[in-house]
This record gives sequence, C-alpha cells and structure tokens, in this order.
Amino acid sequence: MLNSKLLENKVQKFINQCLDEPIGKLALRSSPFEGIQTPEILQQIQAKKKCKKKLPTWYNTPRLYFPNKLNIEQTSSETSAKYKSNLVRGKTLLDLTGGFGVDSLYFSKIISSVTHCEIDEHLSEIVAHNFKTFGNENIKTIAIDGLEFLTQNKKNFDWIYIDPSRRDSNKNKRYFIEDCTPNIAEHLDLLFKNTQQILIKMSPMLDLKVALMALPQTKAIHVVAIKNEVKELLFILEKKFCEEPTIKAINLETNQSDFEFKYSDEVKSTVSYQNSLKYLYEPNSAVLKSGAFKNLAYQFDLKKLSQHSHLYTSMKLNPDFPGKIYLVEQELPYQKKNIRRIFSGSKANIKTRNFPKSIDQLKKEIKVADGGSLYVFFTTVGRKKIVILTKKLSNIND
Repeated sequence: MLNSKLLENKVQKFINQCLDEPIGKLALRSSPFEGIQTPEILQQIQAKKKCKKKLPTWYNTPRLYFPNKLNIEQTSSETSAKYKSNLVRGKTLLDLTGGFGVDSLYFSKIISSVTHCEIDEHLSEIVAHNFKTFGNENIKTIAIDGLEFLTQNKKNFDWIYIDPSRRDSNKNKRYFIEDCTPNIAEHLDLLFKNTQQILIKMSPMLDLKVALMALPQTKAIHVVAIKNEVKELLFILEKKFCEEPTIKAINLETNQSDFEFKYSDEVKSTVSYQNSLKYLYEPNSAVLKSGAFKNLAYQFDLKKLSQHSHLYTSMKLNPDFPGKIYLVEQELPYQKKNIRRIFSGSKANIKTRNFPKSIDQLKKEIKVADGGSLYVFFTTVGRKKIVILTKKLSNIND
C-alpha cells in the first residue's frame, strides 16, 4: 500500500527542500511527520534526485510517488522513451514488463490503448497513481506477470513491448538474452500468438549478431546512443519475417545524422587505407557498436587509417558523417621527447584509438591538462604509433 501521507503538501514541500542535502545527513534525522518513517522519506528523496536529468517530467510534476531508486536506474530515460514511441503505430500496445512506466507513458501519446503489466504489486500501484496524476486515461495497469497475462488473454495487440530484467537474484547485471527475465527467445511463439509486431529493449553490451541468432524474426535493430553513449539496443520483430534485418545507428541529443546499413553491405564493402589527409572522421559510439566499419567508409567515400583504428580520413568535407569531424593540422610519429616538448604546460583533448597506453597515462607522460581547442589522437597504423594534431570543426555534428 502507498503511504498517502507522503503526498501531503507539507511533506512534499519538505522532500523538495531536502533534495540537495546529503543523504547520510538526512538519515540521521528522525522523521518530522507522524505516520511516516525516515526510510520512506529518504526513498522519495533519493529516487526523485535520480529523475532530475533522466526524467525531468517526473521530477517537475507535483505529488508523484517514487519507488526504490533502483527502479529509476533501470528505467528508460525520457529521451529514449520518446524515440521508442515513434517506432510504433496502431491502436493497442501491451507493455509486458512495465516497470516504472516511462515507456508506457510515451507509448500512450501515440497508441490509443496501452496495457501496463508489472509483477511487483507495489510498483504497479505507484505507477497507477502517477498515471492518474499525469491525467493519462488510456493506460491500464495490471499487477501481474506479463507472460501469465498473455496465457490468460484472448485479445490481440498491435504491438507488444518488452524490457526484460537484466539483473539476477543478487542484483548483478546480466546481458545475454538467455540470462534475462523473461528469456524472450523461449517465449516467441506465445508472443506471436498475440501480436504481429514486437519491440524489445536490450542491454547495449549485447552482441548484435549473437542476438540475431536467438531472435530470427528481427526486422530491424536500432542502436540508440544519447550524447555519444550507447544506452539501449532496440529489436523490432515481425511475425514470419525472414529477410535480412536493417541496422540503424542513432545518436540522440546531437545534430549527427542517423546511419543505416545491412550486414551484407558490410561484407561486400571494401576499404582502402591512407595516412591522415585534410579531415579526420571519428564515428559516434552507436555506429561503432553497429559494426559498420567498412560500409561507413564506402557510404561516405572515406579512407581508413588502419584496420583496427576505426578512424577515417579524406580531402573533402562531408558534414553528414555520423560522428565528429576534425581538421588535421599535423601528423607525426609517437616519440616521447618530441611529444612532451610540443605539449608540456599546454592544454589539449587527448583521444586514443588502438593505442597501448590509456588517456590518463598519456596525460601524465606528456604533462598536458584537459581543455583547449586542440584534439590529439594517439593511434597505431601498421606497426607504427602516430600522433595526429587536429581541431574540431565548430558547429558541425556536435
């Protein structure tokens, strides 16, 4: 049961006033409110703080109820939830593993009727309260295991969405499909009895090709990054689909272009190698995760520095490149004395690609501080270690 006293105005005001205070300090206080224990207040404060950047709508909406902070950590961000909502169309959607309900809320802006299943009764109650507070009347919350609901259900849905739990009983992270709960690969027949289309969110650590073996009806994979950090892999499955899937790399909250290809394109593509020319191209993390190393060079008419560097170059500027572009100022061999003489006492942004030393090691070695307009790439070409001095092109692909 929800403790409704936590939603009283004086308690909500107290929670908001304490958001910037250290949790350890707050934990030593006794609860100032009758019928509310200190751990209950701390849970609201900790969870709400987690929402500030990730879920600003939840953070800024009064009288919402927050679960354990782990539920906030495991949920989609609003940015990725909004992206997912644009992948579905139709009248009905079943959120099989509803969790804190962020994805369901955004699906409900596109889909006429959303069913939110959550096995944790307390969390389901919290989500139902929050949806009511938001004024969403087209989301039905059911406290039930989603698979059990499907076995009892005789209704078909236009879409089924699944975000399987990637934690074991000891709360350790798990990445493989068979280690998640539910193991989707084991239940595809049941899912496709109730829908023609499935959207699955998986860990960014999952190997795409291994996943495709377990999910043969995959029509498309969306590799979703936010500000160059891959956050989730989205698999779109269609009943009886047996063709080659499309892979799409997206970097949200940037102005970088999306990148799309198929694995057969990667196999057929050829790439040539070249020392750095006028421009240096650094693919974003979503493209790198997708594995489109040769096809990227083919589509944008680029040369590659070396097989394992995943840095590209050309004499022509291509502003549609899905990543960052730099103007090359100088390329020189990696020699400690020369490098130290160039950078000692100055500022630079150090980057490494296929290089035996870490960024921290290099910063200590050459005595350089972070910052400035200079971007320095340490990489290996063949057997030679080289250093490329560049400046990032402003207002392009940030």
